[in-house]
Amino acid sequence: MLDWIVGIVVLLALIAAGVPIAFAMTAVAFAGIVALIGLYPAYAILGQVFYDNGMSYTLSVMPLFVLMGNFVLKAGLADDMYAAANAWLRHYRGGLAMATIVACGGFSSVCGSSLATAATMARVSMPSMRRFGYSDRLATGSIAAGGTLGILIPPSIVLVLYGVITQESIGKLFLAGMLPGLVGVLGYLIAVRISLLIEKEHTERLEPLPMMERVRATKGVIGILALFACVMGGIYIGVFTATEAAGVGATGAFLLALLRRSLTLRTLYEVLIETGRMTAMLFFVLFGALLFSNFVNLAGMPGDLRNMIMALGAHPTMVLLVILVIYLALGAVLESISMMLLTVPVFFPVVIGLGVDPIWFGIFVVVAIEISLITPPVGLNVFVLKSIVPDVPTGVIFRGVMPFIAVDIVRILMLIAVPSLALLLPSTM
Repeated sequence: MLDWIVGIVVLLALIAAGVPIAFAMTAVAFAGIVALIGLYPAYAILGQVFYDNGMSYTLSVMPLFVLMGNFVLKAGLADDMYAAANAWLRHYRGGLAMATIVACGGFSSVCGSSLATAATMARVSMPSMRRFGYSDRLATGSIAAGGTLGILIPPSIVLVLYGVITQESIGKLFLAGMLPGLVGVLGYLIAVRISLLIEKEHTERLEPLPMMERVRATKGVIGILALFACVMGGIYIGVFTATEAAGVGATGAFLLALLRRSLTLRTLYEVLIETGRMTAMLFFVLFGALLFSNFVNLAGMPGDLRNMIMALGAHPTMVLLVILVIYLALGAVLESISMMLLTVPVFFPVVIGLGVDPIWFGIFVVVAIEISLITPPVGLNVFVLKSIVPDVPTGVIFRGVMPFIAVDIVRILMLIAVPSLALLLPSTM
């Protein structure tokens, strides 16, 4: 037991000291494996993890979805998503904040990144909300919270990483994330109305647009909706695998960018360079996490934790609530991918030993990470938003996200109480 405890303490100390998480996990795991089974077997495991996974066909899904998201960003589709949502929701009380939430959900379905969604939608929707009398508290709260949908609504890079680490079906994980993602959007719409009631805000009510205007605004998102339907529909009915769906999605996003005339040789070069840079970063972090997983397994950590839980008589639900608290604490110092890769190798064997469904646990982890991205004192989405609107105090943004955090807590409790919320679609695949 002492081996893996020392390993985790040293790892956290290195991360706190500013060592990149990929190098920290790799160094600690390699040193731990050397201590457990010797230098040459450790070299063999190191080479096997990096080479075998680097050559893995399954992992090609990651750069393709990253490429798809980068094409979507370059195509400027966030403006169309917001215009369409605004056309249908603007005349309701809090309609612009609601439109921001819906646009975040739609944009994240093809972007896959919470931070990118929050940063992009802040530039698109913040000016109009200020123009029509929305307080900075409500405006920034809805953007920061809406951005968290980017790691749950498929395609999601975080779900891809979970699938690779746990060897679970990425297609099933994508389908499992759809209903909780839609519940999240609906919950955030309710949170907007709750926020208006609590603060007694008076926002300017806009006139409803004529039906033809709404239809015209919706035409701008037909391409992106068709792309999402093609990718997820193809996975659901079995026309292609998740990896093939990623290729279809990247090709479709490329064609959309071409049709919108937003792609030049220079922007294509930038997209490819950014995709390569991001993929390399993700691969190094992932390989470090997989090596760390080998270390904790060799050190007997899953069995030790399971025995401790059995000795305490803890119910699986209580274990899940403890894990949720740990994620909320980690959200103060780590971003979503680092949290996923650091914790899943530790928690996964334990919860599976308690009889928890691995697909369901993946969605639970992502929703917990979503909440941690906006919780004080350090929610990364909040600080990304702060960099876009530096004139808004951080405390105002945190006050704005409180109703959304409350709704998220209700959502994760619903997920625990009704597992079919995540498992219904994969069961019919």
